[in-house]
Amino acid sequence: MDRLDWRHKGYWLPDGPAGDLVGASILDGPFTWPLLVAKDSALRHNIEAMARYFHDRGVRHAPHGKTTMAPSLFDAQMRAGAWGLTAATANQVLVYERFGVPRVLLANQLLDPRPLAWLAGRDRPEVLSYVDSLAGVRALAAAAGERPFRVLVELGYTGGRTGCRTVAELVDVARAAAGTGRVEVAGVAGFEGMLPDADAVRAFARTLRDAAIAVRDLVPATLTAPAAPAVPIVSAGGSSYVDIVIDELRDAGEVLVRSGAYVAHDDGHYAESSRLASTLRPALEVWAQVLSTPEPGLAIVGMGKRDVPHDLGLPVRLDGDGEVTALNDHHAYLRATGLRPGDLVRFGISHPCTAFDRWRAIPIVDDEYRVVDHLHTYF
Repeated sequence: MDRLDWRHKGYWLPDGPAGDLVGASILDGPFTWPLLVAKDSALRHNIEAMARYFHDRGVRHAPHGKTTMAPSLFDAQMRAGAWGLTAATANQVLVYERFGVPRVLLANQLLDPRPLAWLAGRDRPEVLSYVDSLAGVRALAAAAGERPFRVLVELGYTGGRTGCRTVAELVDVARAAAGTGRVEVAGVAGFEGMLPDADAVRAFARTLRDAAIAVRDLVPATLTAPAAPAVPIVSAGGSSYVDIVIDELRDAGEVLVRSGAYVAHDDGHYAESSRLASTLRPALEVWAQVLSTPEPGLAIVGMGKRDVPHDLGLPVRLDGDGEVTALNDHHAYLRATGLRPGDLVRFGISHPCTAFDRWRAIPIVDDEYRVVDHLHTYF
């Protein structure tokens, strides 16, 4: 386990490194405010619940490790049956490799020759990556070693992020990749997470299904069953609309979903948007202290943008009435009554994908807020 010392925000260890602190309470142990904690019972519940959900529907799961970048959670997700982990950057793949993740879906375009050369020379982890352009095909082909790079050709949508904008364009890129002899087309992928509603997600998933069918003839037969028809991988995000994604894609190929936010869930964005919100439990809480009550109905709390996510909603008070209306770097504006300087206030977060990266270590606590372990993050 990584050493806990003065470098870790929320831990008050001015006199040197600490042991594992197991059994210490966050209320009288060596901690200070603000402090992000992870509820052990919720983490375990979410990992097990989603593993059952995917198993029961016959789809594979590659959780997006960027949510936590916490190797102990990687291990728990893999032990629960995950196919592998999803990454967004080459550096994340390197972290996964160091912690023994066997399979990685790099859900992004990789054109940098340095990490491409590193990947080309390695047997582990097995890596699938994205491509959405002829330039990307050329970069992959130029870096490939004895084994071809395996890719998912990415489909996007107008105004969206990366990805071919039409199925015809995607097929052209897939054909170019297959024609190199150095890039193997394993299937297709897309990201529906920024679309506005369920109807838009369904329409996009249907187009992704069409794309998977269109490239089927370019997917090599498996080594174990060369006479069997090729089955493309078809991958989507699946955090908010996982049921729609699975329903629309299950007949197009081997479905591989990348849901990652589920592991911590939240009290804001995903609590409102996830179709599985009633199945999941929020795991993260931030404890912070009231610093000032300068006006009636206003408490200034020692918690800010350096500590909590704010891109998809502000923190939510859990232990009473009140609303966080704004954040500065280290201050929150809580509209509430009855609070005094020095009071501790408990908050839930919104959007777990931008919570973990603000903390190098996070105590995992039981339901009485006693430490059972720690999450160490590698962002």
